[in-house]
Amino acid sequence: MNVGIVCPYSWDVPGGVKQHIDDLAQALIAQGHQVSVIAPAGDDAELPPYVTGAGRAVPVPYNGSVARMSFGFISAARVRRWIQEGDFDVLHIHEPLVPSLGVLACWAAKGPIVATFHASFTRSRAIAIAEPMLRSALEKLSGRIAVSDAARKSLVEQFGGDTVLIPNGVTVSRYTEAEPLEGFGPDGRTLGFLGRMDEPRKGLPVLLEAMELIPEARLLIAGPGEVKIPKSIRDRVTLLGMVSEQDKIRAYHSVDVFVAPNTGGESFGIVLAEAMSAGATVLASDIPAFRRVLGEGQAGALFANGDAEALADEARKLLADPERRAKLSDEARVAVRKYDWSTVARDVVRVYETVTASAGRVEEDSLT
Repeated sequence: MNVGIVCPYSWDVPGGVKQHIDDLAQALIAQGHQVSVIAPAGDDAELPPYVTGAGRAVPVPYNGSVARMSFGFISAARVRRWIQEGDFDVLHIHEPLVPSLGVLACWAAKGPIVATFHASFTRSRAIAIAEPMLRSALEKLSGRIAVSDAARKSLVEQFGGDTVLIPNGVTVSRYTEAEPLEGFGPDGRTLGFLGRMDEPRKGLPVLLEAMELIPEARLLIAGPGEVKIPKSIRDRVTLLGMVSEQDKIRAYHSVDVFVAPNTGGESFGIVLAEAMSAGATVLASDIPAFRRVLGEGQAGALFANGDAEALADEARKLLADPERRAKLSDEARVAVRKYDWSTVARDVVRVYETVTASAGRVEEDSLT
């Protein structure tokens, strides 16, 4: 099957949706499908052979974060040309409610079109204003996928219709083995955090506050952005900044407890799945998406969302109990198997087969 995939966010900036699309593309290629991805990217960006750049992205506030998207005449022209030349069996758009390439692709194409919705959201003034534009795009869809119950509920409540639930994926084998970072390694006192440091909903301020209450612990932080570390804990905190994929995996193997203190806006929790694949002991806020991935606490410990004292209390217990950490690690390795891309990609292909069974190929829509 010849599949065209539309990524809404800049290809050269780390992010969960971009990683999902890259992993899906590679999984489909491994299963024998032909894949082309179009994504925001500067003309000088280094891209994999299966990715086409649609022009430089600009930062836009979206869903409590700042995403880098493309939306304009140049991007629209490149999307239309990509569709004309692609001769795709199916077009797979990610986040079609985001004002980026997905909307442009919906307008430019007709035929079998599938969309994946990653984010959960609430009705807002911005959505109300944009609803006519968004509905014109959604009406083109032949099939809809949500990566979580939260994302599916948001979509159905706001726009109606039916949606297939297929969770995010993770390439489990990529994370299972790695050497710890130099100077690190599970030592009974190391906590870890991975995420955008200056994005409030990632919860780093909650974790830093908790560190004040765990004087025996040290903290390893990886991710883009800047953060002010309190002087009282500065000598126990290591900032790696943005890391390579290889060093990210090594970071998971460098900690005793991986902490995900996210306060909301998460529909799945790809960092949890990655950490679980690495066999890390996970401690996460009890937001719905994280509870689901961790099996309500069977495959990782949970603490009350936003509560630094609760985080500190649970972290102290885990650091002091290597047997419990080992048990949670074993449970995590088992639980994460259902999210392996070898399984998830096959479920996605079934959706492709459904929407292409009674339709022609993807064509340019000359009426838009």
